Amino acid sequence: MEISTLTTYHCLAFVWYFFITYSITHIRTEERPSEVFLYGGQWKYLTVLNLVLQAVFYGVSFLADVLRLIKKLRCAKCVISSRDLLFSVLAFPVSTFVSISFWTLYTYNRELVYPKSLDGVIPLWLNHAMHTAVLPFAVLEILAMPHRYPAKKKGVILLGFVAFLYISWVLWIYSVTGEWVYPLFALFSPAGLAAFFAGSLAVIISFYNFGEFLNRMIWGQSKFYF
Repeated sequence: MEISTLTTYHCLAFVWYFFITYSITHIRTEERPSEVFLYGGQWKYLTVLNLVLQAVFYGVSFLADVLRLIKKLRCAKCVISSRDLLFSVLAFPVSTFVSISFWTLYTYNRELVYPKSLDGVIPLWLNHAMHTAVLPFAVLEILAMPHRYPAKKKGVILLGFVAFLYISWVLWIYSVTGEWVYPLFALFSPAGLAAFFAGSLAVIISFYNFGEFLNRMIWGQSKFYF
């Protein structure tokens, strides 16, 4: 894409994710089912954290585009490095994981991840904005422009560290409330839950590798925007 087109696209994507994040975080307290959003609010859900992540990523991308447009290339190079690291390590694999894992579990038994009581609180369009649209947005970003991926070891370590932080947050909430963030977790023994978390980490790492593969297949090794 031309830089002006990219700038417009990243601006619109940032506004979209900001709007979606605002919408989900401003559901009125009296509208929330009693068993949902009690401790940690919406910030215990990976879906909501991913919306914030995407808003940050597209905000950084828009800033990088603007700096390139006004020829501030020295500043742009630093912002572009941050943009590519955010996308490669977090934005693409997390969006892909959120969308695919949610709809897989939803199809199997929605009560495990998205209780029916939420239908009266979260409109259908917002559900799809959070769980469906994030995947085509991520794929479109790869198609729109190349991204520089970090060394594989560095990328996997960073992704694993962020996954560890989220799992720690989930376990902390359980230790405080005695309730799991997702009802699915209550089905597992401690060993089974550890295996589930390990399997989920393996899946999200595979999505990281898939993103890198797509980026390389489409753009090759040497073409990057600066």
